[in-house]
Amino acid sequence: MFEIKLDDLLGQEIVLLLEEHLDDMRATSPPESIHALDLAKLRDPSIQFWTIWKGKLLAGCGAIKSLDGSHGEIKSMRTANNFQKQGVGSTLLIHMLNEAKLLGYKKLSLETGTMDFFKPAHNLYAKYGFTDCDPFDDYNEDPFSKFMTLDLIGKAEN
Repeated sequence: MFEIKLDDLLGQEIVLLLEEHLDDMRATSPPESIHALDLAKLRDPSIQFWTIWKGKLLAGCGAIKSLDGSHGEIKSMRTANNFQKQGVGSTLLIHMLNEAKLLGYKKLSLETGTMDFFKPAHNLYAKYGFTDCDPFDDYNEDPFSKFMTLDLIGKAEN
């Protein structure tokens, strides 16, 4: 059983998980194609950040950044290495989709990498209805970036 919490990004566990996330981004993407946010940028008031726990162990994290009153962006979705393939990503994504609707978003978009390392993320997002889209917000076309979006109007998750 997992527990999801709105997180203040102050715990050592989340600091370490985000370092792991950024290390993987640096290992798989060229520097100009890394759009992951560091700890300081994730503390911006335009971002809601959640962690998912199994007991006292941090299993993953994810955030939604407000682009405007009706459009949000998924940021920093990450499953801890020792929790891969245990439903962490699905559980957290369903929670975030429901929270996005409560926050009044009509659409969620995201940017992820194109390399094989990111295929589990592509599959997860597609499973929940995300489809490929053009770059949004301040993003530009990039062969190392895949853009996806989901219309939340009428979309129910459980």
